Amino acid sequence: MQYKCLIVGLGQIGMGYDLSLEPERAIFTHTRAFSVHPSFEIVGAVDTSEAKRSIFEAQFRRPAYEDIHSAMKELSSDIVVISSPTAYHCMHVREVLSLAKPLAILCEKPLSYDLVEAHEIVQSCERSGVKLFVNYMRRSDPGAIEVKKRITNGSIAQPIKGTVWYSKGFLHNGSHFFNLMQFWLGTFMQHSIISKGRLWNNIDPEPDIFVEFERGCVIFCAAWEESYSHYTVELISHSGRLRYDRGGEHIQWQATINDPDFIGYTILKPEPEIIQNGMARYQYHVADHLFLALKGKEASLCNGAEALDTLKAMFEILNSRIN
Repeated sequence: MQYKCLIVGLGQIGMGYDLSLEPERAIFTHTRAFSVHPSFEIVGAVDTSEAKRSIFEAQFRRPAYEDIHSAMKELSSDIVVISSPTAYHCMHVREVLSLAKPLAILCEKPLSYDLVEAHEIVQSCERSGVKLFVNYMRRSDPGAIEVKKRITNGSIAQPIKGTVWYSKGFLHNGSHFFNLMQFWLGTFMQHSIISKGRLWNNIDPEPDIFVEFERGCVIFCAAWEESYSHYTVELISHSGRLRYDRGGEHIQWQATINDPDFIGYTILKPEPEIIQNGMARYQYHVADHLFLALKGKEASLCNGAEALDTLKAMFEILNSRIN
């Protein structure tokens, strides 16, 4: 059995990122992931851009529509992917649920730039009996799952201290790493603002903040996206150091060893262990975990309630920034 998917939004994450790349090299988008995954079938797409609709129809040989109503009138779908711009997420979820009750909605992150709208998305899906998942894709990556396993079993010992570098807005891109820290370190506890920072594109704040989670403390620092993208995590533990570089494309662990030259001293192992990851196919792993979730099996994909917890914590931080 294949689950039928409708893609709403053919922007970068919807279709654009890997359009000119070979599937063997990269699976970065919803269209590619659901078109090559054996458990899913794309039945169509929605986008206001005629040019993007034409590209989709030529590439995937499925119909594309200008609006959700037209698509859902013609097509039957088990999964609806909301990959439209964040400002339209709530409106598009409303429209989908007014027309049908799919098995699941996979929504892009963040759920909304408005906490009231985010609550509405989660609650309306719950009332309709529709499973809601949010595309914090790193949680489905084998490397990130391995890190969580090591924190849970104590091989990355607690307490943990860390730094996170993010850019392109705290809500837009920083939320990826805030959600990842919740996945690894547990419940958000408290925070303090180090620097209020600026607004990315005059919309999304970029503060520097100290955040305490259940299993450790992390400092989030904003870089400058206009100069270069920079998404890096470093976690320090009594048992070693974890480096999560290039947004997760390179993960390494340095365990502690006795210093061979100075008796009584402990150092980090010079040759790090490379933790294998699947970030070259990150969206395929999301599809994998969506399939597991639909089958009632254990999955790491972020659900609606967890994504809402992420937004609640981030808005608490952002509100304190302006008070």
